[in-house]
Amino acid sequence: MLVVPDRVPTGAFFTKGMGVHKERLASFEMALRDAGIEHQNLVYVSSIFPPHCRLLTRKQGLAYLPPGRVTYVVLSRNDTDEPGRVITAAVGMARPRDPSRYGYLSEHHAFGQTVKAAGDYAEDLAATMLGSTLGIEVDPDLAWNEREEAYKMSGQMVDSKSIVQSAKGNAKGHWTTVLTAAVLLV
Repeated sequence: MLVVPDRVPTGAFFTKGMGVHKERLASFEMALRDAGIEHQNLVYVSSIFPPHCRLLTRKQGLAYLPPGRVTYVVLSRNDTDEPGRVITAAVGMARPRDPSRYGYLSEHHAFGQTVKAAGDYAEDLAATMLGSTLGIEVDPDLAWNEREEAYKMSGQMVDSKSIVQSAKGNAKGHWTTVLTAAVLLV
């Protein structure tokens, strides 16, 4: 008989960070430090927000992470070594009203996009995936705020949110990295 351990996350939190260094990898490390997850062994996973998963604050979530733990993340990352270039990274989430159903997480990264536009885009991606799963048909050509209202009016979607980190490329041409993550606690 095959025994498969239950690895469905029961908690999640959002975090973000930014780092600058002359080396690309070190810039990423600085962003991880800023996000508070540099001491984890990160495993990138796809886009499902698990059923019955409790959303925690960053402070609450970090308390569950001893150094070296294998930690699952939905992570968005962007970097540049071009002075003044605007970079953003965003993670969006949409959850159904019924906690026994799964929701969605989305990653988005862009150049030259505002924090609001990147956050709206990431939320829209997650809500669109959830909406299609729930059978909610909404015109994709509507603006995000109109689609968001339609999703919420359906009574099936409880909430959506996003976390965004933005920065301008370092003036000296050092690597600048931004990241956002939904950290899933098993």
